[in-house]
Amino acid sequence: MGDREAVNAFENSGGGGMKTILVVDDEPAARYGLRRALENKYRIAEADTAAAARESLRRESPDLLLLDIVMPGEDGLSFLRWMREEGHGQPVLIVSALDTAKTAVEALRLGASDYLVKGFELEELRQRVSNLLKMASLEQENDALRRRLATEGQFGQMIGRSAGMRRAFELAERVAATDSTVLILGESGTGKDLLAQEIHNRSARSGKPFIAVNCAALPETLIESELFGYERGAFTGAAQQKKGKFELASSGTVFLDEIGDMNPVTQAKVLRALENRTIERLGGTQPIPVDVRVISATHRDLPAEIRAGKFREDLFYRVRVVTVELPALREHKEDIPLLAEAFLQLHAARMGRTAKLAREALAALERYDWPGNVRELKNALERSLVVGQGAEIMPGDLPQEVMRGDAAPIRDARR
Repeated sequence: MGDREAVNAFENSGGGGMKTILVVDDEPAARYGLRRALENKYRIAEADTAAAARESLRRESPDLLLLDIVMPGEDGLSFLRWMREEGHGQPVLIVSALDTAKTAVEALRLGASDYLVKGFELEELRQRVSNLLKMASLEQENDALRRRLATEGQFGQMIGRSAGMRRAFELAERVAATDSTVLILGESGTGKDLLAQEIHNRSARSGKPFIAVNCAALPETLIESELFGYERGAFTGAAQQKKGKFELASSGTVFLDEIGDMNPVTQAKVLRALENRTIERLGGTQPIPVDVRVISATHRDLPAEIRAGKFREDLFYRVRVVTVELPALREHKEDIPLLAEAFLQLHAARMGRTAKLAREALAALERYDWPGNVRELKNALERSLVVGQGAEIMPGDLPQEVMRGDAAPIRDARR
């Protein structure tokens, strides 16, 4: 068969809306077998050379390609390389008689989605094709979601269109352009770490390190050495010098998460670092210049901590030149549908599934108070996908506490 006959479309009745598969193989018998195996569910186009396949890509806009490797003239791998270089992103299933690991690895490296050796069962072919088309559809949905979120209430990895979230995003955007210290307030799970990261990403320091320290997770005996480092011999086991987070973040940002849990001795040293822009390693005597921006976060009421003698007032004023407050999720429930959709698609993509929320399930999410905030919502939707096996998340797939709406006792127990 020559190039002039290379492209033939086979379409059964009622083919509108059917996915199109382009079969690229120089052997007529192979093309015939693949077409017969798939034409009941898909529209099939054929090409017997790479040149004909190029024309078919333009004319047919296929959703998936079945591509042989050994063909006269330009082989399948060269055609695949050209496809990806030209920006054609359709999934490609290699269907070849070549059964070598080297060939398969090279095909996958060039952008093939899967590899089948000729001699396969037809049901296996149908399953591979179905899976690849589902994944491609899911990726398109995720791309559309990302584009929509980019214009509808997204700040980095954070999502929200409510007034409270918009205020936080707008203030964070403005402060990112400065070098001021920032204090982020909010309950656990509201996304304080994500906001800190995005402020850094939009700042003049974005090309430099962003180093986070969870002050609540480090015992009092370790936090000082983690922040400021230590000299060799500073304590038993200090066999060599170690730089702390302030030095490692040179020209970048140090994020002091849960600064309200920091002990008073370390608070004094952080204050000194902010005032003098120098630190001293544990066991050292020489001041070391540091150039870092400090962003802090806490779920605690720092003025109350100051009154109780647990937090230094002078440090408070140093770290809160600008304060950004993230509302609890129960205070901006209007964002739950958008958040739920984003998290559901994120988890579904990772699991290779498609899923949507039943209206009743969304209503349950909106009734619940979410003591764990956005983090709890994200985890609840992941759990629902694991438990629920259908294409739609039903109320019974949600965690029991969400269905019962008993968030208040949980929140009281945490205080």
